[in-house]
Amino acid sequence: MTYTVHYIEHGDTTLFARVDGVQDADAPTVVFANSLGTNLHLWDAVLPFLPEGLRIVRMDKRGHGKSTATPAPYSMGKLVKDTEAVCDALNVRDAMFVGLSIGGMIGQGLAVKRFDIVRTLVLSNTAARIGTPKLWQDRIDAVRAHGIESFVDGIMRKWFTRDFAKSDAVKPWRDMVCATTVEGYCGCCAAVSGTDFYTPTSGLRIPTLGIAGSDDGSTPADLVRETVDVVPGSQFHIIRKSGHLPCVEQPHAYTERLIQFMKDTGHI
Repeated sequence: MTYTVHYIEHGDTTLFARVDGVQDADAPTVVFANSLGTNLHLWDAVLPFLPEGLRIVRMDKRGHGKSTATPAPYSMGKLVKDTEAVCDALNVRDAMFVGLSIGGMIGQGLAVKRFDIVRTLVLSNTAARIGTPKLWQDRIDAVRAHGIESFVDGIMRKWFTRDFAKSDAVKPWRDMVCATTVEGYCGCCAAVSGTDFYTPTSGLRIPTLGIAGSDDGSTPADLVRETVDVVPGSQFHIIRKSGHLPCVEQPHAYTERLIQFMKDTGHI
């Protein structure tokens, strides 16, 4: 698949983005936004199952992957503006935005702000509010004191089904989380901690699909459903035998549902 890479200067950071597939900005566009502690390669297993003719945009959040880190904490507004800057630089319009976990929070914020960028929205393994301020502060304190590696195995158990978490397949994901910068990880933890999007998200009137993993220990299916239910006319789907990252454990089933949503909404 043809691709180009882009380094986009935005304020105090440089954001890394990649465009796969069709390079024409007029092509049907899908934007993928990643979870905390992962980079744009979170979606690698999904791409081969997507139909031809799409323009696929992915990016690394600040402090993740190849995007530069800035001192924590970050606000969700800052992360939304980062994503907005990438979309504007790449002339993204009328896109289907697929956001997983914190990526889904970013998607909610961007959809409320920029109707011209987000035409349809997929909220995957996410919610309008995730966790509590104490939970996130405890996580930040643990990273600062002991490093991400000190609790990464617990994250893997929450992210994946039991068999996957015990297999060798979990190693790349464990390594990816551990490779995240401390500032980037803590900064994004702070952004999630300070976010409650129930009111703005309830004002959305665009086609919205919620996707949950049957065994997600981070954002359980009921939490995902509670969020998408505030959007009139939204759809909801559970991916069986998957945890917090169904695009990793069940990429074919995940992509099938995305494609169906594209067809339902006239995106393809």
